[in-house]
Amino acid sequence: MNILVCIKQVPGTNKVEVDPVTGVLNRNGVDSKMNPYDLYAIETALKLREENGGKVSVISMGPPQAQAVIYEAYSMGADEGALISDRRFGGADVLATSYTISQGIQKFGSFDLILCGKQTTDGDTAQVGPEISEWLGIPCVSNVRKIVEVNENAIVVEMDMPNDVEISRVQFPCLLTVEKDIYQPRLPSYVKKIDTKSWAVQMFSLNDFEDKDEKKYGLNGSPTQVQRIFPPESNNRRELWSESGDVLTDRLYEKVKELKFI
Repeated sequence: MNILVCIKQVPGTNKVEVDPVTGVLNRNGVDSKMNPYDLYAIETALKLREENGGKVSVISMGPPQAQAVIYEAYSMGADEGALISDRRFGGADVLATSYTISQGIQKFGSFDLILCGKQTTDGDTAQVGPEISEWLGIPCVSNVRKIVEVNENAIVVEMDMPNDVEISRVQFPCLLTVEKDIYQPRLPSYVKKIDTKSWAVQMFSLNDFEDKDEKKYGLNGSPTQVQRIFPPESNNRRELWSESGDVLTDRLYEKVKELKFI
């Protein structure tokens, strides 16, 4: 089985500046890490390889320093990796991002199964994975919480739906987005880290893609734009009451009613 995992480097802190004009995150000088949800996708791929054989590849989109998450995936057990990196991809919304990644995947190779984390911590849209499947013309199942069965032509999975659990059988090739409780991610291996530090990472730019139309990438290819950016309001007001129990009960009731919680 040839498995591909889509991973992303995200800010390691919520103190990230945003360009007020473009709405793009300023990642320069900000500590970064692998998107936590992608760790579960990698673990799922490694488990499937252990049980069914094959190869696990990873692909990411970002600036050159995003190679760090590729090497982290190597230290977990991934076999090869690729990074999609080009300044012309900067500022992409979910539509342009998914199209860019789909172009990179087609350049990278042919895969039976593509795995994505449920969402990213810097966007929280949970849209990129399903949109990649649309661009590639393959079926997608989201919110996968368990792999039930794998055979030569299809995979059977459990989906964690709002009110129940659904079971679906999906033909290969397909794309799955996995929940964080599907498997417990393994820790990176120091031995693998040393052994793989000289491994290559394939680099793809717009010039490598079949579709080289710049209007479909980055800000140019993004139909949605950030309209307004503002920090969340913090309410640090507090009141200290020192009364008897009966008085405090009445005051608390009136306060809760005033705040329209009841």
